[in-house]
Amino acid sequence: MTVFEPGPDDDGFIDQIRGMARPLRHLSDLGGLVDRFGSKRFVCIGEASHGTHEYYEWRAHLSRRLIEEKGFTWIGVEGDWPDCWRINRWVRGQGDQDLDARGLLAGFERWPTWMWANEEVAAFLAWLREWNLSKPDPADRVGFYGLDVYSLWDSLREIIRWLEAYAPDSVSAALQAWHCFVPFGEDPHEYAWSTRMVPETCEGDVVALLTEVRSRAGLRPRDDEEAFDAWQNAEVAAGAEHYYRTMVRGDRASWNIRDHHMVATVERISQHLGPRSKGLLWEHNTHIGDARATDMARAGMVNVGQLMRERHGDEGVALIGCASYRGSVIAGAAWGAPEAILPVPEGRPGSHEDLLHRALGASAVLDFAERRTGPWLSARLGHRAIGVVYQPHREVGNYVPTRMGDRYDALLWFEESEALHPLHHEMRPLEPEYETEPSGF
Repeated sequence: MTVFEPGPDDDGFIDQIRGMARPLRHLSDLGGLVDRFGSKRFVCIGEASHGTHEYYEWRAHLSRRLIEEKGFTWIGVEGDWPDCWRINRWVRGQGDQDLDARGLLAGFERWPTWMWANEEVAAFLAWLREWNLSKPDPADRVGFYGLDVYSLWDSLREIIRWLEAYAPDSVSAALQAWHCFVPFGEDPHEYAWSTRMVPETCEGDVVALLTEVRSRAGLRPRDDEEAFDAWQNAEVAAGAEHYYRTMVRGDRASWNIRDHHMVATVERISQHLGPRSKGLLWEHNTHIGDARATDMARAGMVNVGQLMRERHGDEGVALIGCASYRGSVIAGAAWGAPEAILPVPEGRPGSHEDLLHRALGASAVLDFAERRTGPWLSARLGHRAIGVVYQPHREVGNYVPTRMGDRYDALLWFEESEALHPLHHEMRPLEPEYETEPSGF
């Protein structure tokens, strides 16, 4: 690690950072985190962008060790339920077995495709499938699930398919919800804006559909995977209607709807898989790091990390963040824009990234252990967050005021990082971004 001559105001910060940091060069360097967090029921691993190779690679390394050595049984990601359900079936040997991991991920069409359709995820999924198929009992195979709320139309299609097969007399309820949304051309924002003009919404139809699917799924055996899939798709449809309708009001309530939905999905998966299940959550730092340690709390916003600590702290919850000083990233210059490799400037002076660089100068693991005091861990400083839309020349707005010791339990630090390696296939832009909704994370 490089030597830094701290200024008089930085001595305490630098000393504390150096005192808890250990080099991060080899898989064995993750051993401390594996041992400390292996007994937790939930380990949440963040990322400071959705387009950085090191975040994805080391998150996969840590997840692999937790699965192999500590018996973690499922992964929940910041992705759509229907798309991730296909991955879940593939890695467990149940569907699309004629495809390899890259072929499976090439089916992702929702922008930003690179977020999951990339070489780093493909390599991890190929390993996970091999690990799973070595387990003779399907119940011992690790699942892969999407936690997000965006897939309104895809989820409605899956519900109709399931009802046609198992409860045909209930198809009319699904078709009623579907026809309510038809005038909006599968554009959720068109629907959302329409609710500002007239008081009529599709809320009643999707809530009625959810009630019907819950009832029908409840009649199936507890281990019926297709019934569980249908139930979750109904939850997504109801959640998505609420989310989009709320988003256009111009406040931040839609953020809370989305993160509450993701945590409720975590809870449904845990209940479905049983009390011995152990989950890994992969999301952006903005979701994983406890909102109470940032300025989100003052805006009335909560997030996954906060809710997991509040609801499941007695079962064991670990929050692990990622950060880097400089490098490159895959992102779009605007919502729906083609992916591009963009530069990540050096961390701004006085930020957490700046201090970590000056203290360490090399990649490291920082385990906060039980220490939540001291100058650096308790300092409220900027901490970089890069979304799927990124403009390096406007980077001042990407720093979130953060008390590092309250936001995470540990941090993976990378001195220099590089962009993800996306799979190359045609992209289809989806909906535009709204200034009122920080969904770039």
